[in-house]
Amino acid sequence: MPTRPDASTASTAERLLTVAESLFLQDGYDAVSVRAINTAAGMSPAAVHYHFGSKEGLVVRLLEDRLAPLWRERLDEIAGAGHTPLAELVDAILLPFADLVADPVGRLRLHLLARTVLAGKAVRWNSPWFSLAPWVDRLRANCPELSREEATDRWRLAFDLILREFGDPLGEGRPSRPVPSVPLPTLAAFVTAGLSASPSGEGRR
Repeated sequence: MPTRPDASTASTAERLLTVAESLFLQDGYDAVSVRAINTAAGMSPAAVHYHFGSKEGLVVRLLEDRLAPLWRERLDEIAGAGHTPLAELVDAILLPFADLVADPVGRLRLHLLARTVLAGKAVRWNSPWFSLAPWVDRLRANCPELSREEATDRWRLAFDLILREFGDPLGEGRPSRPVPSVPLPTLAAFVTAGLSASPSGEGRR
């Protein structure tokens, strides 16, 4: 695969992403095959594998291209600001989710994100904000008593909850229940409290 795609290659990849997203929205992720994507895009049978490696690789690229811009500006501000109150950090995550879930395409993207992350498979993200490391650093800046391992576990649990609430993994992008199932301030308060609680073993009898 070329490491520096030219304009034509980039245009082809974007067409595949656009067509795939349209098919996922129309038929659901599981019902759409790689062959269907290639055919609908008017490409050769090997196009998806050439550009993305697999259907799953296509979804990872789609999510980064479509979702990263929604968080990048605010999260880059946070990264450059030094200390950021934990409640503000949680809001920076949740508010774009709340906007996305109000739109069918946004719900599909959240569903695909939930499926991808909650599957537990190793995913190679290009954007640092799709990994846990920068979140762990921000949490430990607020709660220096937490070990890196503890902070990582807390973020993993927090994102698991958030993705289950907004991504509705069983709903194929079409919510099978209210999304989220609790008011946003309640979810934000719960996540913030869980992240900032006393370290494991403290405060217990």
